[in-house]
Amino acid sequence: MIRFTRVTLRRGAKVLVEDADLALNPGDKIGLIGNNGTGKSSLFALLRGELQADQGEVDYPQRWRVAHVAQETPPLERSAIDYAIDGDTTLRRLEAELAAAEAADDGERIGSVYADLADADAWTVRSRAERLLYGLGFSHAQMEQPVATFSGGWRMRLNLAQALMCPSDLLLLDEPTNHLDLDAILWVEEWLKKYPGTLVIVSHDRDFLDGVVNVIVHIDSQKLKRYGGHYSDFERQRAAAVVLAAGMIEKQQRERAHLESFINRFKAQASKARQAQSRMKMLAKMEDLAPLHVSAPFQFEFREPLRAPDPLLVLDDVVAGYRLEDGSEKPVLNGIKFSLQSGQRYGLLGINGAGKSTLIKTIAGELRPLSGTANFNKGLAIGYFAQHQVEMLRHDESPLWNLARVAPRVREQELRAFLGGFNFPGEMALSPITHFSGGEKARLALAMIVWQRPNLLLLDEPTNHLDLETREALTVALAQFEGTLVLVSHDRHLLRATTDEFLIVADGQLQPFDGDMDDYRDWLFKTKLAAEKAAA
Repeated sequence: MIRFTRVTLRRGAKVLVEDADLALNPGDKIGLIGNNGTGKSSLFALLRGELQADQGEVDYPQRWRVAHVAQETPPLERSAIDYAIDGDTTLRRLEAELAAAEAADDGERIGSVYADLADADAWTVRSRAERLLYGLGFSHAQMEQPVATFSGGWRMRLNLAQALMCPSDLLLLDEPTNHLDLDAILWVEEWLKKYPGTLVIVSHDRDFLDGVVNVIVHIDSQKLKRYGGHYSDFERQRAAAVVLAAGMIEKQQRERAHLESFINRFKAQASKARQAQSRMKMLAKMEDLAPLHVSAPFQFEFREPLRAPDPLLVLDDVVAGYRLEDGSEKPVLNGIKFSLQSGQRYGLLGINGAGKSTLIKTIAGELRPLSGTANFNKGLAIGYFAQHQVEMLRHDESPLWNLARVAPRVREQELRAFLGGFNFPGEMALSPITHFSGGEKARLALAMIVWQRPNLLLLDEPTNHLDLETREALTVALAQFEGTLVLVSHDRHLLRATTDEFLIVADGQLQPFDGDMDDYRDWLFKTKLAAEKAAA
């Protein structure tokens, strides 16, 4: 059992947790949630023994083996698969002991170590590591590549692989899905469901939490509050409490009526497709959770889009890809035939590197087709969000300066009022954004898109760096957006609530996917991951 007894934890002058009590049972799978800056990472450091409580005690059995994901990855020449196996520190220790015993020709010790290696499943470790790395998106060729050859995001996958390879009684995962595509997230979710120890996860992915955890610990008002059940169960319990709070009922009823009106309008337009039906159910659930939307610290809505032509654009036999500096071409997607009609809402599926971002850039006009024709109709107004848009913000300037750059003729007071609606109040609207968090910068980039009243939204992983509350605000706003949407996201809740149809990008092709997120999960485990199991 993990027990917090009257724990107080400070960071500098700031009190994160005060006089908190909490009991967690062995085998619990716990989601640790709370606003950014409330102390989630500090609680992880407490459990790892890297921090001491200012007051009180944190206890769990001394014999427990604790595993967590390292934040740094040295640029090693060691192969990816050997690096993953290094996570099993017991095995590596036994291998070193065996080498020493063999060097000393100590037959008795050699026999004892061999018995310990058998207990540690040493003879299956390589096949287990291969299955793990394959599930995390590594090809068999990549498994033999040196760690130093991988980018930062792929190195973080290797650190996650190390943590999962480590035999543990307590596993601590801080945002494990941040550098994963949807396929890898679904695989990790299945792995964690079978994990026999005690698990504590910090995540902003509500579907991931729903799929894995059976306990929620919420850091709220400097206390640790335990809720039984999945994240959705926590939301329902908290929503019921909010409704009872003084002054909230009238606002909650207005928000419910607003969502109800939208759902009824959507029902009249929705096709019978599985994804459209799935979206309707998700919107109905959001209506039930309207009180939480009201009490959230951040809400916004998209302005009415500009009048749109129909179709918005047509890609005819397009080859999408990149023109390299040496004049050669690197095709990524071939033979794209795609017409985007006003009001359509697509989610793009496919592994990292399959070409989803390439397609989005081509639709946005950032990449010219290598061949074929792309027709963009007059009146098309694109709002394009991707990480490089966030990086292109002037970081030495303020939110007000950045917004004024796209609205140069608008009065400052109007721009400041608009920024206030995106949680950039007062002096924050005038402060350089260089010290803003990743989530705050992403929120500013979204605000600038909303200001421009696009009739086509192209969003490439818009939830990266966003906390649960901001993700939910974006979900509600996108669900009610009346324009056209093409969305790339590993957040299944966002995809379910905001899109009606799916396209899948795979093997250099763009194809419709006839189904919803549950169908995609089934397809994944029957095809890609089923093939991996057969090969193993």
